[in-house]
Amino acid sequence: MSANPTQKGTANNPLRVGLIGLGSMGRHHARVIRTTEGMDLVAVADPGGDRFGVAGPLPVLGDVHALIDAGLDAAMVAVPTAYHEEVALALAAAGVPTMVEKPIAHSIEAGRRVAQAFADNGVVGAVGYVERCNPALRALHERLDRGELGEVYQVLTRRQGPFPARISDVGVVKDLATHDVDLTAWVAGSPFISVSAQVAHRSGRENEDMVVATGRLANGIITSHVVNWLTPFKERVTIVTGEKGAFVADTLTGDLTFHANGTVAHTWDQVANFRGVSEGDVIRYAIEKREPLALEQERFRDAVLGVGSEHVTMAEGVATLAVVEAVLEAAAQNRTVEL
Repeated sequence: MSANPTQKGTANNPLRVGLIGLGSMGRHHARVIRTTEGMDLVAVADPGGDRFGVAGPLPVLGDVHALIDAGLDAAMVAVPTAYHEEVALALAAAGVPTMVEKPIAHSIEAGRRVAQAFADNGVVGAVGYVERCNPALRALHERLDRGELGEVYQVLTRRQGPFPARISDVGVVKDLATHDVDLTAWVAGSPFISVSAQVAHRSGRENEDMVVATGRLANGIITSHVVNWLTPFKERVTIVTGEKGAFVADTLTGDLTFHANGTVAHTWDQVANFRGVSEGDVIRYAIEKREPLALEQERFRDAVLGVGSEHVTMAEGVATLAVVEAVLEAAAQNRTVEL
């Protein structure tokens, strides 16, 4: 980035950023924006107030229009999913580059309207799929790109834990499983072409709280996803299996481990006669670990400045939402849905 003090995105002339939504995610975005070089949090808004006390010296504005009136170079949307479309469309109309927390909107039709509005107005739009910035998944993606696993056979994800009180407007599929859909297509470099699924409602809430989904990608890779809000421990694991072994990415700890297919000859007949794979060396990689949310904001900043393109685009957000809705359709109709 240039040291020219008149250029936006520098320490002397940071991007004026507005944040709408001061809840469980918004408070973290406020903290990260304030510590990101080249960004300055100049306005915050939430009609429900500031229950976490993150506004600091800034007045808490009542809506997106008051936020826009503050004069923004960029905006972060962290309101409940039901309000993503309304807020994002107002920002697009005002020409404000915007990152919307995942999913892009509450429905595929709404998501398409949001993406189209930003495209029509020539405004940068991004979606907050922060898992792409997790150090374990970034290292996994790089190693897969280098062909270290050989042919990839399967991507399996497990995303389980207790119910988060912050969620009230969507079920576990649109809140959590959307991460797995996005990261799977991203690390595998291929879109979904079909999905099957089962959901359950076990806690008395209107929306589903458990899902088991399987899928197939355009490149032939098969996928499996177990996601719920009813497991009394937290798990965030992605396992990619291929011809040379398996990578295990733990996104809670940011660790990446490789389990190699063994090549040692066996003298035990029951093992030696098995025409499959065997256990080989195990390597846990030493990787740099940065806070994913901080890297996500830097990528968004660079996209706004036109010096980077590693953000998750709104077109990608719409594609992920299409798969997520297909998962719900597959579960409701007990059939495989083609995409």
